Amino acid sequence: MDAITTHNLTKTYGKKTVVNNINLSIKKGVIFGFLGKNGAGKSTFINMITGLVNPTDGSFEILGYKGNSIKEIRHKIGVLPDYSTFYEDFTALDHLKYFSKLLKLSLTKEDLITTLKRVELEDAIHIKTKQFSFGMKKKLGIAQALINKPDILFLDEPTSGVDANSVLNIHSIIKDIALNGTTIFLTSHNLDEVEKLCDEVAIMNKGTIQTKGNMEQLRSQYQKDTAIHIKHRSISEAQQERLKKDLDLLVEYADMTPTYSELFVKEDNVIPEINKILVQNNVDVYRIEVDEPSLEEIFLNLGDQKHPA
Repeated sequence: MDAITTHNLTKTYGKKTVVNNINLSIKKGVIFGFLGKNGAGKSTFINMITGLVNPTDGSFEILGYKGNSIKEIRHKIGVLPDYSTFYEDFTALDHLKYFSKLLKLSLTKEDLITTLKRVELEDAIHIKTKQFSFGMKKKLGIAQALINKPDILFLDEPTSGVDANSVLNIHSIIKDIALNGTTIFLTSHNLDEVEKLCDEVAIMNKGTIQTKGNMEQLRSQYQKDTAIHIKHRSISEAQQERLKKDLDLLVEYADMTPTYSELFVKEDNVIPEINKILVQNNVDVYRIEVDEPSLEEIFLNLGDQKHPA
């Protein structure tokens, strides 16, 4: 069973279609990155699948429940909104006590302290949040989203505005949560973060899902050929020509200099064969680098014609 499934999900406001016939499936237990430029329709899509906005057309299921019965499973959902704020005179423990009562959860003090320890706030259990750093508030927001042990967790910009050390800590927490079976739906403007954390990524553009897949799939969709950069010992022009002939069936294009070569290939699995040919020709290889496009490159150039990396 998928954690989230949508069928032609659509939202219009007047004559403007904000979300246009989206069909999307997200497996249980994955970290799913959801990207899109401002105005792409991300927020409207999320608001629909969390029950805050009614679709104009189409349908969706979350954790096996149809959209019109989402109230029955809200206790299985955790949310960290980017605009999360706290009561300044409440301690971290006070906050969790307060929200556990709102959610009608039967949790002991020890249960709540365990949750705070899980997000590395064990030293701030009895500290008022007005003394919290921004990173500590983010962690408390995650703890608040976790107290009902959700099956699916929505994280909106979980590391925005925090220091580098806190970013690493939050990343570790997110990975740990996913390993325990929780599906994580992550939105972030930090594309490097999404690339590192997410099992799958969807990129939304002008109301539609323009592409979806893991990083390997996204790279294959984006680039036609893979560029390989090789640093080697000095070789003569005659050796360069001989190597080009030997490599002809493996590479699409080869640009060689005495100490540096750039090759373009269709498939990564030919790289070991290329290295073997170099060694067989007594060419000492110092370094081989594969030029793979980052998620940022793919995101910024989405819609452009595919091209060599």
